[in-house]
Amino acid sequence: MRRPIAVTALALALAVLTACTDSGDKPAPGPAADLPAGDALVKDAAAQMRTVRTAEFEITTEGTVDRLGIRGASGVITQQGDAQGTARLDQAGNIVELSFVVSGDTLHIKGATGGWQQVPLAVASSVYDPSLILKPDRGIANVLGTATAATTEARETVDGTATYRVKATLSAQALASIAPGIGQDVTGTLWIGADRKVLHRASFVVPVAGGGGTVTVTFRKFDAPVTIRAP
Repeated sequence: MRRPIAVTALALALAVLTACTDSGDKPAPGPAADLPAGDALVKDAAAQMRTVRTAEFEITTEGTVDRLGIRGASGVITQQGDAQGTARLDQAGNIVELSFVVSGDTLHIKGATGGWQQVPLAVASSVYDPSLILKPDRGIANVLGTATAATTEARETVDGTATYRVKATLSAQALASIAPGIGQDVTGTLWIGADRKVLHRASFVVPVAGGGGTVTVTFRKFDAPVTIRAP
């Protein structure tokens, strides 16, 4: 394993912690007049995400996302930056699955064979710091707080939870701390809870020459008890 590539890709996997799985979600569209304003929903979601202490996340990709090096990931993460889960990475066309644990200032990685390796979190943070994902001022809350041109499109159910689907422009500068390599503002689709205004899902296109791919992040089990221990 070439450690720098694996660490960078894993850091991105933890980061692209802001954007679909086929969960059988069924839209329940309503007249636009019956839908709350998109800018108000996004503002409320930014405020609510600043209060989230823990969450379960799942990342999926479609199309060309080679620049990110990520094919999928799932796990749990805390506002303090600790995390645990698995990631599927694309290394020169080969799919590699890794288990990971972020505890304090150390990133632990384990491949299909061999034992755990310890890598200083600073190695990953030179590209991306996974502790930022739920940070109130720099993580997903900041992405939502700086979103513009938000428009509510429909009501939809995500994993059994009633949400509003909102289209918005996401700032490249805000995304840089959680999804490096996206050099321009992108249009994202956000699914915001109808009751508690947390972000249940976000999806956006990673633009590349001649096409692009879609990255989707789904959040579940907000503020559930989480125990993460270093291996």
